[in-house]
Amino acid sequence: MILEDYLRQHACRTPDRTALVIGSKSFTYRELDELVSEAVDSLSGLKRRFLCFKAAPSVDFFASYFACHRLGVAAVPVSKEMPEVHLAEISAMLESCSIPPRTADILFTTGTTGKSKGVMVSSRAIVADASNLVSAHGFSQDTVFVINGPLNHIGSLSKIFPVIMCGATMIIVDGLKDLNVFFEAFNYPSSKMATFLVPSSIRIILQFAEEKLASLASKMDFIETGAAAISVADMETLCRILPDTRLFNTYASTETGIICTYDFNEGGCVAGCLGRPMKNSDFFITPEGLVACTGDTLMTGYAGDPEKTSAILRNGVLYTSDSGVKDEKGQLHLKGRSDDVINVGGFKVDPLEVENAAMGFEGLADCLCVPVPDSLTGNAVKLIVVMSEGRTLDKRSLALYLRGRLEPYKVPMRYELAESIRRTFNGKPDRKSYVG
Repeated sequence: MILEDYLRQHACRTPDRTALVIGSKSFTYRELDELVSEAVDSLSGLKRRFLCFKAAPSVDFFASYFACHRLGVAAVPVSKEMPEVHLAEISAMLESCSIPPRTADILFTTGTTGKSKGVMVSSRAIVADASNLVSAHGFSQDTVFVINGPLNHIGSLSKIFPVIMCGATMIIVDGLKDLNVFFEAFNYPSSKMATFLVPSSIRIILQFAEEKLASLASKMDFIETGAAAISVADMETLCRILPDTRLFNTYASTETGIICTYDFNEGGCVAGCLGRPMKNSDFFITPEGLVACTGDTLMTGYAGDPEKTSAILRNGVLYTSDSGVKDEKGQLHLKGRSDDVINVGGFKVDPLEVENAAMGFEGLADCLCVPVPDSLTGNAVKLIVVMSEGRTLDKRSLALYLRGRLEPYKVPMRYELAESIRRTFNGKPDRKSYVG
């Protein structure tokens, strides 16, 4: 079965159940299925093996996305803000490369680690991702999931999968530009609400709308986070204000699919803990200390780039650049990306560890740890700091605070005050833009 088979089943069995809410409009499973069928008819003359389209938060996006899969055409959703010239470049590139049969999606990565790559995802991987999330997070027909991120990337796109698989309801919000609009979505009459929030969005909500989030405690079934590291301080705050909500930290990427998850409201707030593998996935740690993933959720490869594909995907194993360890319970603990580790005079410093320690400092709103050149040690650790509104940075107090929580060589030598931390669309810190 492909994902759209589940959509058709629900359109037949529960036709009047709400599938999709966008703004003031809602669509039942029957109505959504009919719109997909209309899109299939309009696209039936398509000569290409793919269709590029902008991922705007509209019912037209969903109709086009599902129609591509029914037609056996690869869906290529791109940023709704992508210039037409870049869209034409992607189309031209895909025209010149071979797209394997049963490729459902081609998702373009952010390019923060290099040139943007088109990740090919099969229908089998999509169903495996959906099954992973349904079983691990407890999606059911009664779940109402609020999707607030870009629909052209795995973080938000993958939440469509379990909703459709189990016949649940999804509410689409256009980002967090207006927190009031985001919170209005939770006025929906349901006691099984859920959402996905990247750590930077969680930080914003805890800074400006903690009470509003706390008011949802009785109806918030679960919140999932991922894409970047969440601080222990933010985990602890979430546990305090949402004591009965399941709070998941998930390990996933465009290339690997959805691999592991961990409920830190049940198991404890442990920095970097991402839990055990889900039912269709597994992982192991290589001799070099890197995470390698297996299972049905893995990508097929990079479109038009067999060399880059073979560099990380070999014999059914996808080798990541993430440093990690596996504990005695079989849980994955992430230690950051191998290429982010800072070498300070032969000592290895994980920037995530420094950032996590700093986030407990009173008045600190955000931070980023980066290397800077040093004449003695080659590199020195620098901490870029964003303070909460009305607070000032006392560098000496922050340094003393960190000395009580980190080994001496990990304590930053330099501190810089900034208005914000540059991040990618999905909340990952854009480290490379700070390193010359």
